[in-house]
Amino acid sequence: MHQEPGATPPEDRQLTDALITKVAWYSLLVNAGLVAVKLYLSHISGSLALEADGIHSFVDVLASVALILGIRLSSRKSRSFPYGLYKVENIVSVIIAFLVFFTAFEIAAEAVSGTGAVLTSTGWVILPVAALVSVPYLLGTYEIRVGNACKSPSLVADGKQHRVDVLSTSVVFFALLAQYFGVPFDNAAAVIVACFIAWSGWGILKDSMRTLLDASIDHATRDTIRSVILADPLVKSIRELSGRNSGRFIFVEATVVMHETDLGNAHLASERIQEKIRELVPNVERVLINCEPEERSHLRYVVPLSDSSGTISPHFGEASCFAILDVSVSGPALEKKEIVSNPAKEMERQKGIRAAEYLLSFKPDVVFSKKSLAGKSAEYVFESARVEIRRTDETDLDQLAAAIIRELAEEHEATRTITR
Repeated sequence: MHQEPGATPPEDRQLTDALITKVAWYSLLVNAGLVAVKLYLSHISGSLALEADGIHSFVDVLASVALILGIRLSSRKSRSFPYGLYKVENIVSVIIAFLVFFTAFEIAAEAVSGTGAVLTSTGWVILPVAALVSVPYLLGTYEIRVGNACKSPSLVADGKQHRVDVLSTSVVFFALLAQYFGVPFDNAAAVIVACFIAWSGWGILKDSMRTLLDASIDHATRDTIRSVILADPLVKSIRELSGRNSGRFIFVEATVVMHETDLGNAHLASERIQEKIRELVPNVERVLINCEPEERSHLRYVVPLSDSSGTISPHFGEASCFAILDVSVSGPALEKKEIVSNPAKEMERQKGIRAAEYLLSFKPDVVFSKKSLAGKSAEYVFESARVEIRRTDETDLDQLAAAIIRELAEEHEATRTITR
């Protein structure tokens, strides 16, 4: 079956969605049970705070329904909706958020007005409420563990929300305990729980609206994607990088500048980048890499040195340090010279390949060596990144830099002569 480049494999998606759906159903059933028990206990005891906490759990039921609905609809694509219906989950969440705000207002208004029911019994009700405190914590811990394993931010967020529910249920417990000893605290506790409900609604609304308005992905995720792209040896720079959320999935698009290479190698580099991004960033639905040829304003040369004074080393892997030279192409001139230490010089083995891998992070165009690197590991590293390897008989860095500038000046003049 044909798979679109950069898309998550369908078989992996089905297995992950099945597990997430199963856990979401667990959450739905447990929360439905909590709602029933809390509302029943509030009816028996007349506690407004306990009724508010039951409604708080009902909000979690709605959130679980939204999660299940989003998973069911996310796999449906059509000609009219080629990017899927992932945002249905967010639309439902916005509706839920406004219902949450209305509920919180009604509870707070009833508590402040003092029209709540008179408590008829709190003694025996305290025990089941105390037992209910641990339920959302255990459920939330389980959801977070599964969510991390499946790389599902929605499931992790739902689990964290359940852990917060421990606080509201604890407030109810202490309110009932205070009432048992004759301290009227039920209405005040109801207001506190209403604040918890409103805060939950704000979190749902904020996250959903960001997604619906195609807000950019968070900075940490963006930085991770940027690092992955720049780490590829064929990539010179990133011209543009954007990412957006759709439901619980991420769409990434990047325009990168690559070393001079053919279309086949550019395609392979794009596939490497896509695979690495999906490995490090959860729920990436699509990665689109646009490759552009390099527009050379300067060339970067690497020269192995025996010391920082500029003596060219006869041994590449055992060089004490390396010189990084940036030379402008038009009107050739040395723009920048930097000396960096060789981290592989103290290694007992594989000095050449480790030094070459280190130097790729500087995105060189040309690497000089006094001895041929043919057949050595360093040569394969540089060739895979389309870095040119040149031999030199020069012994001094300044002399080599002058020779490079003369060569570029001659090429520049020859080009001007041809185009006249």
